Amino acid sequence: MVKKQETQIEEMIVISPPKIHTIVFKIKGTAPLMTHRFSKKMEMMQAQIEGKQSSKKKVHKEKNPEQDMNDASYIHEKGWFGVPASSFRAGLISACRLANFKMTIAKLSLFIIADGHDKVDGVPIIKINGKREMSIMTVRNATGVADVRVRPIWKEWEMSIKVNYDRTQFSETDVYNLFMRVGMQVGIGEGRPDSKQSAGLGYGTFEIVIED
Repeated sequence: MVKKQETQIEEMIVISPPKIHTIVFKIKGTAPLMTHRFSKKMEMMQAQIEGKQSSKKKVHKEKNPEQDMNDASYIHEKGWFGVPASSFRAGLISACRLANFKMTIAKLSLFIIADGHDKVDGVPIIKINGKREMSIMTVRNATGVADVRVRPIWKEWEMSIKVNYDRTQFSETDVYNLFMRVGMQVGIGEGRPDSKQSAGLGYGTFEIVIED
């Protein structure tokens, strides 16, 4: 009778598992924070459903400042206001350009844990601690026509941000320094220094609060 010989095959591990760690940042605004939730998309969808055609002669509706401010706010179902969690994630990825780090790696290694979701469209948001006020500004649309925009603004604000990061790509100090750059050089919200449409208004900058 012939006995079969068992051969042991050694498995070569090339890919290491992700080492996800969490770091919490307490931040305080060094400039006003302004948000602008794009609520006009609902009107655009409704117009398409009803089959309306665009015309050169448009009827301007009477503005309701309070309603316009609420439409531009991210609001949780419990009533608190927030800012999209994605704004911090985008800020961290953008700040990698300043540190000469690959943005594609950061996109797969840095994540923000939201405090809740916007009650209208479910956008993950971070809670803003501060007093909301009304901002009324004269702006120019893409066509060059002057318009009045009403948006929420927080002149003094604080937040607590939870960041998940892959420790095989970033150390805790790396994430801290990157987040510091977001606060000083990138910013969040409308009018931030890293705005895609302009040089910004100096809004949305912050500092990390060091607790005892």
